[in-house]
Amino acid sequence: MAMPLRSYRDLTVWQDGIGLVKACYVITRSFPKDELFGLTSQIRRSAVSIPANIAEGYGRGTRKDYVRHLMIAQGSLKELETHLIIASEVDLAPGGEIEPALRRCDPLGRGLGALIRSLRTKDD
Repeated sequence: MAMPLRSYRDLTVWQDGIGLVKACYVITRSFPKDELFGLTSQIRRSAVSIPANIAEGYGRGTRKDYVRHLMIAQGSLKELETHLIIASEVDLAPGGEIEPALRRCDPLGRGLGALIRSLRTKDD
């Protein structure tokens, strides 16, 4: 039997989002200093947006707002994937450093999608 949720911090998608943020901070530490306001900032901002929107939506109090914030998190995830691919393509970091973070994106996206579907189903 599943444990009841006491907090957004109990959500696997939130925990996975935090792990992805940490991975992105590690990756971007090696980026050139002239990228600080470019891809470094974009990668960190979009990564942080994922668990932040999960938490904000959870705390909003309505299912509709929760779903909306989960969809924003999903969009931030796609934005992050794109930034990571670009960073690899322009050789800011070896693909071997970026690939593990990209591999975290698919299961997180599937988890967000499943949570969105389950919340929408409850409306029916």
